Amino acid sequence: MKGLFITGTDTDVGKTHVACAIVVALNKQGLRTSVMKPVASGCVQTSDGLRNKDALKLMSVASVKQTYEQVNPYAFEPAIAPHLAAQQIGIDIQLDEIEKQYFKTAINADVCVVEGVGGWMVPLNDEETMADLNVRLQLPIILVVGMKLGCINHALLTIEQIEREALPILGWVANHVDPNMHQAQENIQALEQRIPYPLLGVIPNKKNTSAEDVSLCLQIPAL
Repeated sequence: MKGLFITGTDTDVGKTHVACAIVVALNKQGLRTSVMKPVASGCVQTSDGLRNKDALKLMSVASVKQTYEQVNPYAFEPAIAPHLAAQQIGIDIQLDEIEKQYFKTAINADVCVVEGVGGWMVPLNDEETMADLNVRLQLPIILVVGMKLGCINHALLTIEQIEREALPILGWVANHVDPNMHQAQENIQALEQRIPYPLLGVIPNKKNTSAEDVSLCLQIPAL
């Protein structure tokens, strides 16, 4: 039973875009894949309950059938920081519950791909962050770097914090979220010089790109 954790340098850097492509790439390796988006804000009320578009996208590419509650145990309607959304409805996000759901869904797959919320240090409750969840799960991490102004600083600080927790880093992905970024290639080269982990792929800025197409931009090592 193996897993991967997908984190990002910030919110809206394309974590789901990349995570779905990674799942497709793992499917091509002949692996059974399951997914998790443990915490999600900005969910929509449906006849089946709150649903998050990113969690649904992940479910659509996973090869193992899962219930929505297994994929996204904590779903919140307001598009705000998850610990604040949880406070609004009077609950605490419990890492024990997320960990339990992870092992329940991961046991039926060869690889479980877990996507975080926001960046590495997003609070989940009054005392714990996404980083604390990763310390519990001990999964190899792939960092999605949103290529935009400030990305070098964001990426290096995130890498430094992950290393401080002594967690394994599988590599990083450059995702071109800003089509007008000046000297984008030079920024990628600067990151390659400073990040001691492999660049697993460069994702171009194209609208309506499928997970299948994005998977062709990635080089995910055999797990």
